Amino acid sequence: MSTDPPTMRAIIQHGYGAPHDVLRPGQIQRPPFGTGEVLIRVLATSVNTPDWATVAGVPAILRLGAGLRRPGQSVRGSDVAGIVEAVGPQVTGLIPGDEVFGSLWGATTKTRPGTFAEYTVVPASQVVRKPAALGFADAAASVMSGLTALLAMRDVGQAVAGRRVLVNGASGGVGTMAVQIAASLGAEVTGVCGTGNVELVRSIGAARVIDYTREDYTRDGQRYDVILDNVLNRPPSATARLLAPGGVLIPNSIGNTGGLLAGLPRIARAMLMGLGSTTVKTVTLRVNHDNLNALASLLESGAVQVIIDKTYPFEQTAAAVARMLGHHARGQVAITIP
Repeated sequence: MSTDPPTMRAIIQHGYGAPHDVLRPGQIQRPPFGTGEVLIRVLATSVNTPDWATVAGVPAILRLGAGLRRPGQSVRGSDVAGIVEAVGPQVTGLIPGDEVFGSLWGATTKTRPGTFAEYTVVPASQVVRKPAALGFADAAASVMSGLTALLAMRDVGQAVAGRRVLVNGASGGVGTMAVQIAASLGAEVTGVCGTGNVELVRSIGAARVIDYTREDYTRDGQRYDVILDNVLNRPPSATARLLAPGGVLIPNSIGNTGGLLAGLPRIARAMLMGLGSTTVKTVTLRVNHDNLNALASLLESGAVQVIIDKTYPFEQTAAAVARMLGHHARGQVAITIP
């Protein structure tokens, strides 16, 4: 009798480059799980910045950490929604059959592949029960963007009633979440986006929307208590001039012009500004039960909805990654696995 571990379908990255060239379906061993871990049958996942950045592999210096010719971990993906298949020792509160969502962020290893696969193993501390009314695709698409926005608005920016918030890149994954979360906290939100997304951003809670193709928001003359900059397409010094006394600038995104990670120099300059009179803070993504349950409550109450640009079947994962790589998605891109 064979004792080989069972295999599963996965989308395997064979090198760096265009998604359709380097991402191909294949078979890998189902990952083992241990103490404090949960084996999940993946029903949906989503594409986030780390996924498309690692697939493209630029700038090349990033390959020093991931692998020179191909990533050491060949399966991308971190956000997950699915059904608990099995639990390891010392896991409490979850049993096989539970519908859950969460993220592998910070927990992938060579023996713990990402979520672009039929099964994944997640630390039990990074997954919670999914609200029954929330679909699997919506749940999977909510985690990284939703938690980033939640931490930026609730904790870093403290976007409560009476605070004025500007979200640059308001139609993207983090942006659509941030607009809704800030509005739900009582803040007055201004969103910056392109012409085709003005009505979307207004419909999800922005009191005011600036079309960046027609107006430079840094010359707007308004003052804000919190600025979440998801695009960094303007010099941080110009953006910081919009801050009201005591305001905070939150640079949050990898730039999408001039090549991948073009925004890093502007992030660095923004952080240097934080050494002076300007308050600059970044978001540290923390995936834990408290934050996941807070996000679940917002989604379950209807205060926040997941904006999905498009949902792709598992076999078209390369197309899903390419869609996000093109930087034109409204909200998130989800992937479903039958």
